[in-house]
Amino acid sequence: MKRVWPDCAILASRVSWLHGQQESGMGFSKATFQYLHDLEANNSRDWFEANREVYEAHWKGAALDVIAGLSEDMASLKPSLKAVPKLNGSLRRINRDVRFSKDKSPYNARLHMIFWAGEHPNRSPGMHVVLTPRGVGYGAGWFGLDPVALTGVRDRIMDDRDGEALLAAEAVGCTMGAPDLTRLPKGYDADGPCAVLLRHKAIVARTHGNEAARSAVMGAGAKDWIMETTEALLPLLRWLSN
Repeated sequence: MKRVWPDCAILASRVSWLHGQQESGMGFSKATFQYLHDLEANNSRDWFEANREVYEAHWKGAALDVIAGLSEDMASLKPSLKAVPKLNGSLRRINRDVRFSKDKSPYNARLHMIFWAGEHPNRSPGMHVVLTPRGVGYGAGWFGLDPVALTGVRDRIMDDRDGEALLAAEAVGCTMGAPDLTRLPKGYDADGPCAVLLRHKAIVARTHGNEAARSAVMGAGAKDWIMETTEALLPLLRWLSN
């Protein structure tokens, strides 16, 4: 098999990462975002394997360091959030599931962390922080609503006081996307903001291309920024966890 050698940009990225480690000691650096940029431009298994050292150092390793550093503070919140420093814990894998996708690119050119309140990271209310080549997206909510949980959320939306509390929580820091349904679900009658919420199959408020600057999570300041952002979205997580 022909060996794929890293190009000059990747070698420079590795030097940059070592310099960043000397400055910050742990966590994300400019090289983390350079790796995401390079992966987006070279999304293939050959390129990935040729640059596995970079992946291990400042994608996987950097993320696990940050998550471990957040564990105690996340647990102290109300609701308590789990920060588990392992793949398929608070760090989603870089591999894409391409079985049902026209896009067969094998890797996600992003770094996705989850801090959740419940039994399962993908089926519980949680806080999401996503590094992309261009910046840092974030949001909070509940993606994996099963039919029983979805009915419970919709019933609470119809309650005057409870529904108003959700509207207030949703307005903090991020916004909901477009509704999933064109019509109200069967058995519900409402108008205004509550009618819009009822047409969602998940309750998630997040940035929609309005990402934070990459510098927000670089170096020692990453922990403070992630905690401050999480605390701003706690009203929504608290509503979903009740």
